[in-house]
Amino acid sequence: MDTTAVIGWGEVEAKALQQRRHGMDRSSEQAQVPGRTQGEPVRSGLTVRVVGGPCAVIELGGVRMLTDPTFSPAGVHESAPGRPLTKTEDPAFGIEAVGPIDVVLLSHDQHADNLDPGGRQVVGAVPLTLTTQSAADRLGGTAQALASWHHVVVPRPDGGGIEVTAVPARHGPVDCEPLTGEVTGFVLRGDGIPTVYVSGDNAALENVQEIAQRVGTVDIALLFAGAARTSLFDGAALTLTSADAAEATRILGARWVVPLHVRGWAHFSEGPADIRTAFKAAGLADRLRSADPGESITF
Repeated sequence: MDTTAVIGWGEVEAKALQQRRHGMDRSSEQAQVPGRTQGEPVRSGLTVRVVGGPCAVIELGGVRMLTDPTFSPAGVHESAPGRPLTKTEDPAFGIEAVGPIDVVLLSHDQHADNLDPGGRQVVGAVPLTLTTQSAADRLGGTAQALASWHHVVVPRPDGGGIEVTAVPARHGPVDCEPLTGEVTGFVLRGDGIPTVYVSGDNAALENVQEIAQRVGTVDIALLFAGAARTSLFDGAALTLTSADAAEATRILGARWVVPLHVRGWAHFSEGPADIRTAFKAAGLADRLRSADPGESITF
């Protein structure tokens, strides 16, 4: 069932996007990105619709974005030969139910729980995927690298823009990168819209601290939690634990938090109930906005 909870930030006048090629400002570089025809109401706030795992549809300022696409059915998917990951839930809906996508925000491509075979088909068809340098090299096509603290500006249908900034992420304990690979998070901000943090698969609270220092107040955080664990690093958490997600919320001063990456894969060691318990223990239960796959929340 698709449920929408309205949390704040009202609607602005609806405008249709014209079919055209949008220019994007990326420091001194220019990238051309095709637009889409859009006749739906444009919101000045944010709607998050959960697909499953780390995948969610973000509607922000009239722009439709998608986090880590995972649209394959439940089953075993290999990240690399001999390294299978088990998906335990089908996506709540298919890509055909999403509508035209402007940008994919891909934290990394090397693990099937963040980009499964169905997700790869999506990335191959969208106008732009922002991701790490290594992922962009592997994916090719419209995938573009965005280094930490660099940004692009995605045009909005109202004439403004959404600044998308890549921010640091670390997929496990210190010095994990040779085994887990390069990962990124994102911060989204612009005039008249909330500031949004999408963590990606980050397990490092020191990265969260740096983001808070450099970005300032975050209105809404989409935190990839679930305390993912595999045989690597003696089973150390490769993503935020529930307690770390609560601490990240405190560090960021986030007004609201939407947990992602907390169900749907067998190697997620903590789930929605653990998130609720941790936020209650930290006195942050009022900031938690959970949604099951197929549900949406509008801020």
